[in-house]
Amino acid sequence: MLTKRIIPCLDIKDGRTVKGTHFVNLRDAGDPVELGARYAEEGADELVFLDITATNEKRRTLGVLVDRIARQLNIPFTVGGGIAAVEDVRDLLELGADKISVNTAAFRRPALIQELAGEFGSQCVVVAIDAKRGADGEWYVHLNGGRTATDTRCADWACQAVEAGAGEVLLTSMDHDGAKQGFALDLTGRLAQMLPVPVIASGGGGQPAHFIEVLQAGADAALAASIFHFREIAIPDLKDHLQQHGLPVRR
Repeated sequence: MLTKRIIPCLDIKDGRTVKGTHFVNLRDAGDPVELGARYAEEGADELVFLDITATNEKRRTLGVLVDRIARQLNIPFTVGGGIAAVEDVRDLLELGADKISVNTAAFRRPALIQELAGEFGSQCVVVAIDAKRGADGEWYVHLNGGRTATDTRCADWACQAVEAGAGEVLLTSMDHDGAKQGFALDLTGRLAQMLPVPVIASGGGGQPAHFIEVLQAGADAALAASIFHFREIAIPDLKDHLQQHGLPVRR
């Protein structure tokens, strides 16, 4: 049985790790190089780095910072933010990234997913989806760090992205982000059942029970930020809880 993964996330703004609630009210959460090294030592399965203002500022990801973090890691490293071309990915892989995450640029031009998968392999391409529930109860895709709403249903875009070559889907519920009240179990379970690739659940993890719920609902991995940054939950303790509930984890 494949092990379930626990993935800390570094949201980066101006070279610092930040964290907010529902994508707003950002506060400083520490030095990303120090945090990355700590998570690798504590037994995180992977690390995600998201340059959250790169797309809106129309610039490329902070390569120097990616390089500094990668040098501290012995676990898979996913980097996203401002990626819009094959050349961007090649540069990040040379700096130490193992996988890349694309969001707005891929939605605007789905052929980008095909190009990246063709050049680097689907296992390298993670499509991140920021989803928010609409008044009709359906989940819709939001772009530009959650600032731009679309009328595209999350499930439809996820299927299209996978067909184009995405090897994983990183699903973030904007409604649950930072609230620490649990993940979006309905949407996560639905996508996990529909898609032939791993689904990473993000948004809402606040206590071990929340991780158990979303992984039992079908997620292959659970991603979180502030609870790890501020030492509210230690990764080894979380993995103990998962194992006690019959969920396979890497120790």
